[in-house]
Amino acid sequence: MELPNNSEHPMHYFPKELSWLAFNERVLQEAADERNPLIERLRFLGIYSNNMDEFYRVRVADVKRRIMLQMYHNEDASQTEHLLKQIQQFVLRLGAKFNAIHMDLQLGLRKHNIEFIDQHKLNESQSAWVKSYFKEKVLRHISPILLSNEHLQLSKRLEDNATYLMVEMTGQGKPEYAIVQVPTDDVSRFLELPIALNRTKRRGRYRHQFMMLDDVIIHCLRDLFVGFFDFCDIQAYSMKLTKDAEYDLSESLDQSLLDKMSHGIRQRLESEPVRLVYDVSMPEHMLKILRKLLGANTLDALIPGGRYRNFKDFINFPYTGHASLEFSPLPPLPSPDFEQHNTTFDAIRSNDVLLHYPYHNFTYFTEWVRQASFDPRVKSIKMTMYRVAKNSRVIHSLLDAVRNGKKVTVVVELKARFDEENNIQWARRMTQAGVQVVFGLTTLKIHSKLCIISREEKAGLVKYAHIGTGNFNEKTARIYTDMSLFTCHKEICDEVDQVFEFVEYSYKPFVFQHLIVSPTWSRPKLNSLIQREIDFALSGRKAEIVLKLNNLVDDPIVDLLYKASQAGVKIRIIVRGMCSLIPGIPGKSHNIKVISVLDRYLEHARVYQFFNGGDIDLYLSSADWMTRNIEMRVEVGVPIYDARIKQQIMTVLDLQWNDNVKARLIDQEQSNPYVKRGNRKSIRSQQAIYDYLASQQLGPTIQAEL
Repeated sequence: MELPNNSEHPMHYFPKELSWLAFNERVLQEAADERNPLIERLRFLGIYSNNMDEFYRVRVADVKRRIMLQMYHNEDASQTEHLLKQIQQFVLRLGAKFNAIHMDLQLGLRKHNIEFIDQHKLNESQSAWVKSYFKEKVLRHISPILLSNEHLQLSKRLEDNATYLMVEMTGQGKPEYAIVQVPTDDVSRFLELPIALNRTKRRGRYRHQFMMLDDVIIHCLRDLFVGFFDFCDIQAYSMKLTKDAEYDLSESLDQSLLDKMSHGIRQRLESEPVRLVYDVSMPEHMLKILRKLLGANTLDALIPGGRYRNFKDFINFPYTGHASLEFSPLPPLPSPDFEQHNTTFDAIRSNDVLLHYPYHNFTYFTEWVRQASFDPRVKSIKMTMYRVAKNSRVIHSLLDAVRNGKKVTVVVELKARFDEENNIQWARRMTQAGVQVVFGLTTLKIHSKLCIISREEKAGLVKYAHIGTGNFNEKTARIYTDMSLFTCHKEICDEVDQVFEFVEYSYKPFVFQHLIVSPTWSRPKLNSLIQREIDFALSGRKAEIVLKLNNLVDDPIVDLLYKASQAGVKIRIIVRGMCSLIPGIPGKSHNIKVISVLDRYLEHARVYQFFNGGDIDLYLSSADWMTRNIEMRVEVGVPIYDARIKQQIMTVLDLQWNDNVKARLIDQEQSNPYVKRGNRKSIRSQQAIYDYLASQQLGPTIQAEL
């Protein structure tokens, strides 16, 4: 892959946008991997599509914004424009792969009697049934947008990333055009036709036939417009518009600069569309009309694709057939630490407890909060809220706690991207119930995963804390790999309490001896931890760093890791997504190896491990090593002091590092080759971690006795 020429740092940083696309290419690899069940491969296409939507809403929108600002300042925008061109070329290449995989999956599904059909394949009885379904279930949710209004601002009328059909009606006079939204929020995208109406068999069995909601509407277009327009022919083609997700420019731009900009420039920065995806078979004259109505300019991505938009719906494809077409379930494991005690507080007081999601059951956390909601000894509960489930049991327990007279404080992040509406609704409900809702700092996102419960006991007031890598979300806890530490370690709990105080009173001075806290305290601490390994290496002693991150995109940190590599520090990095560090550069990053693991669960935990002369330091954190996480968010990392838990985490890291089934090597081109197995034993790390944790079912007390 050709990298942009950067004269200041040639070939030392991989562009984060291209690195992100390389990550999504790994998702496509999962869709193509025949070792995965067919339905799961189809769902990976949905994940890829959902990822690409977010990529354009955030990453490409940012690149476009940079180009416009550079032009506004009469600066050279050629490098950024070149990057945008590279992005478009990469996306088109991935789109071709996507279409090929989709075609292959359709063939595979037909062999298992699963078929997606359009209106052309319906028999007479099926056609009548579909028209009846449309009239009874779909029609009420459709209100076409007519394109005859010359003052129509179409981009403002279209919802971001919704699926639309552009309709053309032709007859004796001038053609009429309309836009019809496919109402996927109100009706399932997938319609399974009654088997009784299916006249085709394969090997004596009827096929499961599915029809996309898009095709249902296209089949019934005449019924939608007849009586309102006089037409002889009607046709429709799918399309989807993606808009900039960064509506609040004040976060990234100086206010005085915003004030100086013209209203028109500000409007373009705030609401400019960033991508139009359309059916490649759409006639050129219709595409021309669409572009004109949308005001698409040369910076917009115009991406031709297949018949359907929004493959993200395939993430939830409702298949209920043969079990072999889906992943075999891995039942959540019980936690021996919690199971052997009467209450969650007894368990945490006995020793620190670590849960690994989704291998362990998230209900241990919800049960901890539920017990706290009525425990007469509990006096207060404090929690951060970044993303929670729409019907969150955690929040319901907090409301119960208020009813029972507990003091409850919740720090709500209103700028959690794509969760703003959900968080606003919960904040309103909690405020009405008597919860003290804190909206944190205006300039910093609260991304830490903290909960602290204060309980009156014989020894006085005792604090119990949770510090984790993932959100308090029952839904994502079933599909994201995260780690949660429960502790009543006094100094750690006091510092967790200080974080909440910092959020409310950021002007006060704070000192953290144990936690790694962004934005003020993270960079100096991380620098000192890396520098300590450099000093060990320079003195001839063993020096190692092991990192597990979602993203590694911060130039000063990358430069320090390069320096560590040059000093002789051995560095192993497991990264899920973006990685601007380039491993294997002779004389610079030759001691750095990077892999990425993608499998059935989304890798989400962040772990930092430093050899420290043999006295290993280990941290769990909510923070990736990105500039935003280090300098512009409230993040918390916690040291692991319990030797048993430390060994468990290190074993999990080793299992991931030795994955030779789902691990990809991050090389200088980020070409995503699978790690070669050679003659080694096959290790699929997510399954291996599950098996390892299942083997740890004896509690720590019993293990010590044995």
